[in-house]
Amino acid sequence: MAKNPRKVVPLRGFIAGLSVSMLVGACSKSNNLLLGRVEATVAGHTVVVTDCYRTSVPQPQPDADGARFTPCRDADVLIRAGQLTVNGAPYGPLSPGARVVVDHGRVSIEK
Repeated sequence: MAKNPRKVVPLRGFIAGLSVSMLVGACSKSNNLLLGRVEATVAGHTVVVTDCYRTSVPQPQPDADGARFTPCRDADVLIRAGQLTVNGAPYGPLSPGARVVVDHGRVSIEK
């Protein structure tokens, strides 16, 4: 008796489809697992951290007069009273709407 080829799903195809759906599900504007990029709004500023491969990213936490965003062990972003501090190093005041990018430990401020 011949098998119906439509009902036979190769195991490789199933695994590939499952893998792709899991990776796509792990990608969003705030977290892109494939590129290792996370993004959040911290004290009114967009903060992007690269080289951060996490399936779930903690939300920024309110801090005295600002907020703290620690998506990875090596990225601790604190914005307090308009002043930016990354991994304990001060980077000075942020202009309204400034965007912060932490890329492999290098900090960029885009105004």
